[in-house]
Amino acid sequence: MNQIIECVPNVSEGRDQEKISELIKEVVSTEGVKLLDYSSDKDHNRTVITFVGDKEGVKEAAFKLIKKASEIIDMRYHKGEHPRIGAVDVVPFVPVKNVTMEECVQIARELGERVGKELNIPVYLYEEAATTPERKNLENIRRGEYEGFFEKIKQPEWKPDFGPSEMNPKSGAIVIGARNFLIAFNVNLGTNDIEIANKIAKAVRFSSGGYRYVKAMGVELRERGIVQVSMNLTDFNKTPIYRVFETIKAEASRYGVNVVGSEIIGLVPSKALLDVADYYLRLENFSMDMVLENRIYE
Repeated sequence: MNQIIECVPNVSEGRDQEKISELIKEVVSTEGVKLLDYSSDKDHNRTVITFVGDKEGVKEAAFKLIKKASEIIDMRYHKGEHPRIGAVDVVPFVPVKNVTMEECVQIARELGERVGKELNIPVYLYEEAATTPERKNLENIRRGEYEGFFEKIKQPEWKPDFGPSEMNPKSGAIVIGARNFLIAFNVNLGTNDIEIANKIAKAVRFSSGGYRYVKAMGVELRERGIVQVSMNLTDFNKTPIYRVFETIKAEASRYGVNVVGSEIIGLVPSKALLDVADYYLRLENFSMDMVLENRIYE
């Protein structure tokens, strides 16, 4: 591919494997697109799908996925730990190679207009595609979630960018935009006390005084009997994984709790993990040129 754009739809279905497979088929059947990864979580009841392609390919694959989700997912019966407002909750486009952020913004707007018009779903644009400062942050748009949006959407300041000005009961609403790469990073704690996870999330997230490039919340993993600090790291170069991880370990120790594991959802740049290795191994004079694969494929 001469031009590469990443698209990472977050779908409000993480339990029904048959439905998840149907959504994946919409992506892999699209010309000019390559499926890279998908990851489902039963507690979150959410699937994160990652694919890349050229402008027309990713736009078409995203539309087909949203259309299929509107047919097979009914938000009136959806329950999960992760905040959401629709069957496909959020669809970001990320510039990777030979494409500008402005082009990704245009893709987001074109897709949003088509979704609103053809699928009758309210559409909000966010991050670099946002039409107002209040809509740049996904948290602001999603506040109130699906259940609260039936009233929120009636407020003049929350009129959708595209589509109807009332909620679609079955499909909800959707957020579409363009952004830089982020890492979905979760840290699991050896306790079932959600208040501890909430307090630690508050300590590390930017909106409550934590790190500038961290969004975080506490989540219950009921199937495992533990809790989690669930995060998005929006700029790993400025707030690296190891710094957030060490802070969570320190905060957890205040409550007599251990970190029992961590996970990355979706894909991660190799540099983000090499930064972690560099930090913990205390490597001297380390550079990316010392990585074998980088030298072979350069």
